[in-house]
Amino acid sequence: MSTDIASLRKSYERAELSEDASHADPLRQFEQWFNEAVAGEVPEPNAMTLATVDSRLRPSTRVVLIKGFDERGITWFTNYDSRKGQTLAGNPFAALQFHWVELERVVRIEGRVEKVSDEESDAYFHSRPLDSRIGAWASPQSQVISSRNVLVTNAAKYGAKFMLQPPRPPHWGGYRLVPDQWEFWQGRKSRLHDRLRYRQEDAPDGTGLRWVRERLAP
Repeated sequence: MSTDIASLRKSYERAELSEDASHADPLRQFEQWFNEAVAGEVPEPNAMTLATVDSRLRPSTRVVLIKGFDERGITWFTNYDSRKGQTLAGNPFAALQFHWVELERVVRIEGRVEKVSDEESDAYFHSRPLDSRIGAWASPQSQVISSRNVLVTNAAKYGAKFMLQPPRPPHWGGYRLVPDQWEFWQGRKSRLHDRLRYRQEDAPDGTGLRWVRERLAP
C-alpha cells in the first residue's frame, strides 16, 4: 500500500468542552452543538449513525437522517420492514452517533426506541418531495432484488397508481429514541480529549429522574 495508515493522525485544537461552559440539560447541549454544526455549514449535519443489535447479538450500523428532537427524544423515519426495523422490533434499544468532523466533535446517544404516532408519520410523509413518497412504495428496503430495474419498474407502477397523492405506506413511519445516556466528545490536543457523559438516575427527593453530568477519561 502506498499510504501508511498507522501514520495518519490529526491534532485536535479547535475548541474545548468544560463543565462550567456546558449545559446541565443534555438536550440543550445537543441543541447548541447541532445549531453550531448547521451554522458552520458542516456537510450533512443531520446525518447520524444508528446502531442496533439483533436477536443473535450481532450489531449493525447504518446512516439515517435526524428529522426532529425535543424533550421526547430523537426522531427519524424509515421502512419498518427494513433490517433495522426488524431488529428494533425484537430489541428496542439502540445508539445514535453524530460525527461533525470539521468541528472535531462527536455526540453519542443511547436509549429505548419507540414508534412515533401515525399522525406524526403522516405529517412528515406528506411534507416529503413526491419522488421520495413514491420511493417509499417502490423500494422493498433491505430485500434482495434482481436488478435496479425492479426499483424503476416499481416507481413507475406506483407513480401511475397514486399520481400526485401517494398515501403513506403502512410499512413506513417514524421512530423516536428516548435517551437515557448522552456523551459529548470534543477533540483536544495530545489525545487528551474532553468527554462529558450525562446519565439518568433517581432524584434524591423522589421526584423522578434527573441528569447527572460527569467527565470521562479519553
